[in-house]
Amino acid sequence: MESLVPIGIWIVLGLAGLSLLTIAIFGIRSVSQGKIKTTAIVVLLIPALLLIGLGFGLGGDSPWERAAVITFLTMLVLTAGSLLLTGVKTIFN
Repeated sequence: MESLVPIGIWIVLGLAGLSLLTIAIFGIRSVSQGKIKTTAIVVLLIPALLLIGLGFGLGGDSPWERAAVITFLTMLVLTAGSLLLTGVKTIFN
């Protein structure tokens, strides 16, 4: 039973990688066909770029863990702010 755990982990990682590859392929196809707006792509890349920038920019112990937490909190604040602004805009229209 103990030998099945590493095999299961590798299977899950392989399936996750295959899923990401499939998403990327179909995303590239949609972009090439003009089905996706450029602004949507930029908005979706913001968290990844923020995580990568913070991961390489932060020093000390475990910079990637801190970068992930900071990215999460930043995106949480940005989401709450955009929901608030959308609600205020709806009230005044």
